[in-house]
Amino acid sequence: MKDIFFLKALVEEDKRVLLTIYKNNLPKVKSFVLKNNGNMEDAEDIFQKALLQISMRYKKEKFTITTSFDGYLFTVCKNLWRRELNKHKNRVTNSEIVELANEDRENSLALVEQKRQELFIEKMKEISENCRQILFMFFAKTSYAEIVAATEYNSETVVRQRVFKCKKKLTEIIKADKRYNSLREAWA
Repeated sequence: MKDIFFLKALVEEDKRVLLTIYKNNLPKVKSFVLKNNGNMEDAEDIFQKALLQISMRYKKEKFTITTSFDGYLFTVCKNLWRRELNKHKNRVTNSEIVELANEDRENSLALVEQKRQELFIEKMKEISENCRQILFMFFAKTSYAEIVAATEYNSETVVRQRVFKCKKKLTEIIKADKRYNSLREAWA
């Protein structure tokens, strides 16, 4: 319920609530961006873009947040910053050519990426607790040996098989969702 309050405040541009959002969240975003090859200006830009993206999306589709507003905002900022870093990494600079960034396309791709992540998180809740545990460790790049030590499995081979089966089950659940094709096509 509290999250809807923040979403509505964003759309209505409630200065008092916006100040609270900035005070509670901008320092974390600045810290993240600074630790990941950015500067203060980058962090402020990303934060602004994230607020704008969330506001525009809420105006359009009145979505709900299943985590905390602060956590959701931070995730949007992280995704936008990762996208920004990737954009710079792939860009070849030529001082004689002026590149025009397509801001609308970038915002659309970031929104699709966010919706994909939300679908993934939602569907992770639909698999067994054991699969969730195994996949969380696998996605966190935990070695198979460490997974064996942390679980009741006997060998790395058994863990590999379990990871494969759990990933397959999660993929089936995600693909069965009606949102999957639209999110997949939007990326192409």
